[in-house]
Formats: sequence, C-alpha cells, structure tokens
Amino acid sequence: MRICRFTDGDDPRFGLVDGAGERIAEISGDPLYTKIDLTGETFDVADVRLLAPVIPRSKVVAVGRNYEDHAREMGNELPAEPMMFFIPNTSVSGPGDPVVIPGFATEISYEAELAVVIGRMCKDVAVEDARSVIFGYTCANDVTARDLQRGDGQWARAKGMDTFTPLGPWLETDLDTSALRISCTVDGEVRQDGTTADMHFGIEEVIAHASAAFTLLPGDVILTGTPAGVGPITAGQRCEVEIEGIGALANPFVAGDAS
Repeated sequence: MRICRFTDGDDPRFGLVDGAGERIAEISGDPLYTKIDLTGETFDVADVRLLAPVIPRSKVVAVGRNYEDHAREMGNELPAEPMMFFIPNTSVSGPGDPVVIPGFATEISYEAELAVVIGRMCKDVAVEDARSVIFGYTCANDVTARDLQRGDGQWARAKGMDTFTPLGPWLETDLDTSALRISCTVDGEVRQDGTTADMHFGIEEVIAHASAAFTLLPGDVILTGTPAGVGPITAGQRCEVEIEGIGALANPFVAGDAS
C-alpha cells in the first residue's frame, strides 16, 4: 500500500496512491493513528502538491557509515555498532521543495538513503520483532554541509538545517528491503548506484539498537545510511533519489540568505 500526504490548496490530507503513481484516493484522518477509510474523493497526482509523507512528531534518527563503500570513500572505518545521531524534525521537507543552502555553508553534499517510518511507540525492541514496529518506507536525501561537519566537530548543524531532509514521494508499507536498488542523480547524471543489500547493519539491527537507547514514537523516521558516490551539489542543481519499489524524490537546490 502506498500512502501519501498532499494538498490541493487546503489543509494537508492523506491518500492511497495507485500502482502507477497517478491517482490518489483520499482517506480520512492520519493513518498512523486512525483506521484507513476512504472518503470517496479522488485526485490526479499531477493536480496536487505532494508533501513529505510524514512530519516526525519527535525525531529523525540517522545512521552514519552504514555502507562499507561509503565509509571507505570518506576515509573512515566501519563502526563496531550503529553510529547514530539526531536530526530535528524541522529539517524535513517534501518532494519538489527547494533545499535552501544558507550563506554560511559552502560545501554541500547529497546522500541517497532508505528511510524507515516507525508505526507505534516502542522501546527495547528485539531484532526479531523489529519489522512489527515499522509503518512504511520512503526515499530520503540526507543533505550535509561538509564544511560545518568538519568545523563543528559534531553533525547537528551540518545535517539538521531547515529543508536538509527531503522525504518522499510517499510511504510504501509492503516492501522487501533486503536488496533494493538505491540511486541518486544530479541534473540527470548518475552519482550513486547501490543496493540496500550492502548495509553493514540491517534495518532490524538498527531499530533494536536505537530503541535500546530511547523510546521510538509513531512517525519517527530512521535514515539507514548511504552507499558510495556522495559528492558536492550547488545552488541551481537538481537532485533525484530513487529507490526500487518506492519511487523517486526530486528536489532543487537554491541559495539562501548570504548573511
């Protein structure tokens, strides 16, 4: 099942997207919290604005260096356990939304990632039970200011600025994530082309590790790491993340205030 969040000019709504990704059947309420009931209204995807499929009530949990080839290209070793950091929910943006590069950041990178959306409150989840707490999956771009990442010594500003976490285009609830192709293009040029089969720590391990430290809430998002090929992107360019079985998430990059 594909679930989207969209607007036709009024308040955000939720809907079910058909297999072709062309039509939306509106549903009542927020599917994270209420039963899915059709309202009877339908829309063409082309006639509405798709929004980030979820705005985390609490947090985005990201995993660093979870693909060996990416760790190697950045000059790092693979971590002994999942390397986690927080991204504020205010960094989330949606399909087509501009990623705004602030004037004080000069070295911006894209990172194509599979995002996992948590479906219920959970703590101390066992690896074998991890799939039961997942609501769905979507595409993510874990945009990073490398200059701030190096200068700050930690990653809060570098990865957590407004608009730096595009999600979309929708949530896919039924998906075998064991070996999905994940790719990224910049202005149509392929920059990343990997597979989720190469994750160092699997999704179940990541959820178990995260939930051992802190309670996960419905709508929390977990970013599972990026394959090799990350690189620079500048204002005026367009980045598209595509994941097999989900779809494509495209965003333009624009210059922000120079102050």
